[in-house]
Amino acid sequence: MFRCFYVLVFFTFFINLQAQKTNKDVLFTVAKEPVYSEEFIRIFNKNLDLVKDESQKDVDSYLKLFVNYKLKIKEAQAKGLDTMPTYLREFESYKKQLAKNYLTDTKVTEALVEEAYHRLSNEVKASHILIRLDEGASPQDTLEVYNELLKLKERIENEGYAQVQKDVHDGKKVYAENLGYFSAFKMVYDFENVAYTTKVGEVSMPFKTQFGYHIVMVEDERDSRGELKVAHIMVANKRDDKQQNSKTRIQEIYKKINQGEAFSSLAKQFSEDKSSVEKGGELVAFSGGELSSSEFEEVAFSLEKEGQVSKPFETGFGWHIIKLIKKTELASFDAMKPELEGRVKRDSRSKLINTSLVNNLKERYSIKGNPEGLRYFETILNEGYFLGNWSLPQDFTSNKILVVIANKELTYKDFGDYLFENQRRVSTKKAFDILVSENYEDFINANLIQYQEENLENENEDFSHIVTEYRDGLLLFDLMEKEIWNASQTDSVALKSYYKTHKNNYIWNQRIDADVASASKKRTIKTVKEMLGNGQSPESIKEALNKNDKVYVIFTSGIMEKDHQALTSDMLFEKGVSNIYRHDNAYVVANIKDVLPKTHKIYEEAKGQISSDYQVVKERLWLQELEQKFPVHINSAVLAKVKANLKTK
Repeated sequence: MFRCFYVLVFFTFFINLQAQKTNKDVLFTVAKEPVYSEEFIRIFNKNLDLVKDESQKDVDSYLKLFVNYKLKIKEAQAKGLDTMPTYLREFESYKKQLAKNYLTDTKVTEALVEEAYHRLSNEVKASHILIRLDEGASPQDTLEVYNELLKLKERIENEGYAQVQKDVHDGKKVYAENLGYFSAFKMVYDFENVAYTTKVGEVSMPFKTQFGYHIVMVEDERDSRGELKVAHIMVANKRDDKQQNSKTRIQEIYKKINQGEAFSSLAKQFSEDKSSVEKGGELVAFSGGELSSSEFEEVAFSLEKEGQVSKPFETGFGWHIIKLIKKTELASFDAMKPELEGRVKRDSRSKLINTSLVNNLKERYSIKGNPEGLRYFETILNEGYFLGNWSLPQDFTSNKILVVIANKELTYKDFGDYLFENQRRVSTKKAFDILVSENYEDFINANLIQYQEENLENENEDFSHIVTEYRDGLLLFDLMEKEIWNASQTDSVALKSYYKTHKNNYIWNQRIDADVASASKKRTIKTVKEMLGNGQSPESIKEALNKNDKVYVIFTSGIMEKDHQALTSDMLFEKGVSNIYRHDNAYVVANIKDVLPKTHKIYEEAKGQISSDYQVVKERLWLQELEQKFPVHINSAVLAKVKANLKTK
């Protein structure tokens, strides 16, 4: 986690690092290699609002970070990390993924984004029947499936979907499923398109997706349910006797809510979702389909009025109670547009974008073909191609030019290899001239996109800057992993030595082993205090006081430090029954069975923090070594100009 965060920070801080190196002011040199002021100013201004540490907004402090970064990159290059095969493979993978954002048709993308937003604004409820069919199915098999679905369509229209579903669903070849409500991006695009273009109450004609052939019955359409802000209290399922322990505890909490106790107060005291407990159980706002738990989402969206509280329910994470804080409509198109663009490009609808892109590239780059070459390939194909065992003949003409895209020459061998690699995709026999023509078209399209990708760094300045970001960022990651992170985790001798010399940094504060009771009413907690003083156990106290299906007291037991959520900051750590304290709109009293003194943590208990602290020290010493190895000289006159420039902005 730390590693990914570290690299992400530098990906953010040091984008667009390449500046033209002529007629520029040199801000500093690293081992006589110049770094230009324009580069630093651009980075500083771009990231100023992203820096949370106020000290880093100071030019001198930020410059120190930038110098350290340059030192590390210099060291990585000196060690040859930029030539390692693993690094080169990873970089090329990143570069290829990044290029997808630039290999697109803007107009088509914008149309698809607008369509996606409209569909996110309107959910459809549908059921479908799918008959599985392989991609290579014969025309006869395809026709049979198509006709079978036409019959099922007619049956649904006459008998209703439920009866047909019962008759045909087998979960193997035929799937008849109720899909519920969904919106854009929840289904493959071909399926989504038909669902959104079929009228409510109607059954679509058969259509094809990657899974086979479908028909869809659209049952309803409704506006988007928008976005929810909720709070929850969670009791995690325990491995031992979970139904009794977790369910009983959540029911106790629910009863206290119904008795008028504050939801946020109970969440702070008893919720086991540590990420939300400090906020009284509040979660980040979400919309339909965003949560990993559909059970949680359905209960949340079933709440209608702000302040409404659900009954306890179970998910894979445990038992929950939800309180609705706020319901808002779907965000505006402008607000969602950047997110939607990314989703459209990752979705199956991107095929439409690719088709338009290829058509544009055909107009942009010159293509000079060789018709004679296509006729040659028609003569060397044979029936083995349809069986997947065709190969290029021994006397194959390989070096002759087949086509030229801009200044890139593609030979007979390039297309021959393409035909060879794609022969197993051919499912039906067709005339060789048609086969060659279809493959040639696909071959040209693929190479047009590849040619643009190969030249993106020269054609697109923004892409070039971001490629540099990835290049240096990955290099930095490899260096830090080798020099700092791995060493800090595996060098047990150094870690134990660091622990011995910094033992006072790893302390258990004073703790108590206690049973802490919480009640909303003071008279109840007074009774609890008296019962604890008489030696009664939490179980017997709960049995005595929590009657008539009402919960008046909840206990939290275990070893706790001063900052434990069940305790108050002013509670005295003394053996015996404590005073009564006011705590989050409730009252608490503790039976302190033992007081554990302040003591050093043993090495195993503190190992994670030791490793983290050791990394900081090790990196600081390492940077001092790099400064000796690669001398840094800062041009004070240029730095003064930089500061003046930044102050005027």
